[in-house]
Amino acid sequence: MTARMNPYVKHFGLVKPLIDLGKTVQAYGLEENLMKLVEIRASQINGCGVCLDMHSKEARQAGETEERVLMLSAWRETTLYNEREKAALAWTEALTLLPEKGAPDDVYEAVQTAFSGEEQVALTLLVGIINSFNRIGVGFHVPPISQHQRKAA
Repeated sequence: MTARMNPYVKHFGLVKPLIDLGKTVQAYGLEENLMKLVEIRASQINGCGVCLDMHSKEARQAGETEERVLMLSAWRETTLYNEREKAALAWTEALTLLPEKGAPDDVYEAVQTAFSGEEQVALTLLVGIINSFNRIGVGFHVPPISQHQRKAA
C-alpha cells in the first residue's frame, strides 16, 4: 500500500467538525456497544483498517465480547445479537450499500419498531459519519493506530 497524506495530522481542522458531529450524535442516548457494532460493521463493509482497529478495541474496552466482535460480519447467522442490534446492523448495511439496494421498507420498519424517532435520526447520522470516516481512512490509506505504535517501538 502506498503511503498517502494523513489528513488527521496535516489538515485536522477540516476533519474536526466531523469528529464533533460524532460526539454530538453519541450524546443522543444510543447504547455505546450498539454504536460500536454499527461502526465496526460499516468499516468491515468499506474495508477501513484504521476504523476497524480503533472501533474493535473501543468495543472490547466498553465490555463487548470477542465472540460478538468476531462474528459481526455474520450477524444474521448467529443468535448473539438482540432485535435492536439486528435492526441497527441491517440499517447500517442498507445505508452503507445504498447504491445497491436503497433503504428497503422492511429494514426501515425494523428500525422504526426498535428505535424512537430521535434514535432513528441519531442512528442514521452515526452510519453517515462512520461512512465518512471510512472514506477518509481508505482514500488516504490511513494505517491502523497499532501499526503506528509498532513502527514507533
